[in-house]
Amino acid sequence: MHEIETGTDKLQKLAKKIKSWGASYGFQQVSIVEPDLTQASDHLHDWLSKGFQGSMHWMSEHKDKRYVVSKLVDHTVRVISVRMDYLADDNMIAVLKNDQKAYISRYALGRDYHKVIRHRLADLVKKIEGELPELSLSQRPFVDSAPVMEKPIAEQAGLGWIGKNTLLLNESAGSWFFLGEIYTSLKLPVDSSHQENKCGNCRACLTVCPTNAFPEPYVLDARRCISYLTIESKDAIPVELRPLMGNRVFGCDDCQIRCPWNRFSSPTKEDDFSPRNNLDNTSLVSLFNWERSEFLDKTEGSPIRRIGHERWLRNIAVGLGNASGSQEILNQLIKKRNHPSELVREHVNWAIERQKEKLNIA
Repeated sequence: MHEIETGTDKLQKLAKKIKSWGASYGFQQVSIVEPDLTQASDHLHDWLSKGFQGSMHWMSEHKDKRYVVSKLVDHTVRVISVRMDYLADDNMIAVLKNDQKAYISRYALGRDYHKVIRHRLADLVKKIEGELPELSLSQRPFVDSAPVMEKPIAEQAGLGWIGKNTLLLNESAGSWFFLGEIYTSLKLPVDSSHQENKCGNCRACLTVCPTNAFPEPYVLDARRCISYLTIESKDAIPVELRPLMGNRVFGCDDCQIRCPWNRFSSPTKEDDFSPRNNLDNTSLVSLFNWERSEFLDKTEGSPIRRIGHERWLRNIAVGLGNASGSQEILNQLIKKRNHPSELVREHVNWAIERQKEKLNIA
């Protein structure tokens, strides 16, 4: 097989159809790019050399499959890059200010976005193939599920620019959106749109970070990032970082909440991303009392389930330790001080000592 070519007019019409289909599937933007990831790979290697990836060892794997698109999917010459808005509520700050509540990153409140977007991209692939049944196309959809450099690809596709918080920012949509890609061997016409970096002198995202996870603009030290600590890391959370985490028990959105460009974000139109089980406004104690079976039941189809019940309790214990002194919280923590998991016990005992200090209990 070799890269697929067909008539220019036919490809132009197909590109328009792809964007129309994408809109009908709920994507707010669809763009076609022939990416050059040379510079992005240089940045990745520099980042890895400093150990900023923490225990995410997969970041250093797959080598050139990350930045040579045809090495990941044979004969790829174009990438179709898409974005889908996901913000479903506007009470983030109120929850963050209430240390009795649990803050869960907004992307994780509803159905797992991997499932939502992957299904629609797979349908889009079928539609493209249906337009050219005479060709044997090499195509594959991705949603944060393979060594795909999605943000550099999206930036080159004109979906936004990579901001100082290392997220993709869009001048008319902020950053509350998911990305997805289709690698294809079809030589579609590429889009020339581009959004220049408009971060300017703003440092809002850098200064608001609770754990000071940005050693410099455009560089994230994952080892200090609350999203990494509560989701990716399987280890004990460093003691010195626990008090800085507040009530953030699954991810962190502070750098997005503070970003001025998110004034232009729009609420999602996807019911799948609406909060489930009141997770956008629930007490820490309530979530801490979920037994394993309840955790599995209430996180079915949710990205939260991937961390498992043990790390769920680990994270919430930290939140409870950071809450204002409360005899109720202390009592709930004491009930789990003999939990079978050493990881849970360590964080529960830390939280107990924190609560005792606040309550002036010897």
